[in-house]
Amino acid sequence: MLRRTLLAVLPAFPALAQSPWPSRPMRLIVPFPPGGLADQLARPLAARLTQVLGQPMVVENRPGAGGNLGADVVAKAAPDGYSWLLGSIGPLAANQFLFPGMPFDTRSAFAPVSLLVNTPKVIVVNRDRPWRTLADLLAAARARPGAVQAGSAGNGSSLHIALALLNRAAGVDILHVPYRGAAPAVTDLVGGQIDMMVDNLPNILGQIRAGSVRALAVATEARLPQLPDVPTTAEAGLPGLVFGTWFGLVAPARTPPEIVDRMSAAVDAALRDPEIGGRFAEQGAVIGGGTPEAFAAFITAQTTMLDGVIRGAGIRAE
Repeated sequence: MLRRTLLAVLPAFPALAQSPWPSRPMRLIVPFPPGGLADQLARPLAARLTQVLGQPMVVENRPGAGGNLGADVVAKAAPDGYSWLLGSIGPLAANQFLFPGMPFDTRSAFAPVSLLVNTPKVIVVNRDRPWRTLADLLAAARARPGAVQAGSAGNGSSLHIALALLNRAAGVDILHVPYRGAAPAVTDLVGGQIDMMVDNLPNILGQIRAGSVRALAVATEARLPQLPDVPTTAEAGLPGLVFGTWFGLVAPARTPPEIVDRMSAAVDAALRDPEIGGRFAEQGAVIGGGTPEAFAAFITAQTTMLDGVIRGAGIRAE
């Protein structure tokens, strides 16, 4: 009986191995709601990959649990090249330290494909506050620990983690005020209900250009073309504080390397296209790209850094 079963199954494997990829529609899971940064990145990218690969790539929004619900769909999907995750710093690195019960093992569930974009963090204050430089802000925070209030998109958000990094790097105690999303925090920052934020540049660039808030420093290694007059954190006297919210493409673990490499090359080409990468750069994103191996090393480095920051600050997700 076993021999007959093996003989019946074995002939199917050569046919499977020789089948072209992709030969049917693919799905791109976005583990966040429609309209957000991840969704705005996913839709033009999926449209371009549809053209390049010759099969439809359908975007599916599966929000919930800080991105864990959608990520879990891909973690448990067949590793056949037809399920992809547009993940972020949360489900691909930080969430394992924020949520007590993860539905998947972050370190082994995915095959990294490509870093897509990194959205830099910028330190901004209400325009009516007296602080003109980052040194002014930090001096005020040291003079009155806990008196300076910083908003974020919620407990465990990348904005919360960025504030924890700032507190640790500068040795200050700026009070965290969590909101349900970045938008209401920005509203209160403009209105003066809170003092400052460490926000994603695309979220706050319009308010900076309008003069509604004042940018003190960008948490990047080099100055940004969108804000050429704003110093880096190192230039402002706080070297080593470099942090951004990044997004990347991953597949289920054990996806064939040849499929991963082909998708990585297709993504790399899309990001270099001015219609795709140029649009994201105009909004304040730093374009990624590169090999799957480089993205894997990036995730590892980010995971190590986040482990220390999150545990040290005692951060937990809402």
